[in-house]
Amino acid sequence: MTKTPRQLVLEWPHAPSYAREDFLEAPSNAPALQAILDWPDWPARMLMLVGPSGAGKSHLGAIWARRAGARVVPAAALTRDGVPKIAAAPALLIEDADRGADEAALFHLLNLVREGGIGVLITARAPPGDWGLETADLVSRLRLAPIVELGAPDLDLTRAVLVKLFNDRQIAVDPGLIGYVALRIERSLDAARALVAELDREALARGGPVTRTMAARLLRDEDEQAG
Repeated sequence: MTKTPRQLVLEWPHAPSYAREDFLEAPSNAPALQAILDWPDWPARMLMLVGPSGAGKSHLGAIWARRAGARVVPAAALTRDGVPKIAAAPALLIEDADRGADEAALFHLLNLVREGGIGVLITARAPPGDWGLETADLVSRLRLAPIVELGAPDLDLTRAVLVKLFNDRQIAVDPGLIGYVALRIERSLDAARALVAELDREALARGGPVTRTMAARLLRDEDEQAG
């Protein structure tokens, strides 16, 4: 059996765009988008954005950070020594607050920004009560933030995201392929980006178009690896 010759594929960076015009609104994310766009007219100076991985928290966080002139800080990078400098920012985006944050540093930071009246957006996969926190005062402080929830992308949003991702890479695909992939892929924007990138690499290596057969094989390989 003759194998299809494969071409050398150079890996060019392809960072996702987090511009406002590139955010695809859907029922699962519309309330969260509106909350972000309502800044600076929030009822409180702090807001928490909660949703599963790949639901669009990073994109919404980036939109808000540009609007508010916010400093972006991964919660896991917080240290007690660095808190005073971070708290001097005009606004603050604390990302992934449920993933390995130093509780004392986070509590100290929230106290300082509250005293300074600084706008704060916090992202996490779940509400604070589900983080396993040991500092009761930190839990109380976090519960002062209104929570806006992001749902996982529905089928229509998944289709729209796939179309946009292929268009961003200037890849022409059959609408039937979009529907086929949308029904079988994990409902996550991250999963969609990863699959489109892999299909792009595979098509370039083969020197041909992205096909349903190619997508089926990659999805099958992912299922086998997950299993």
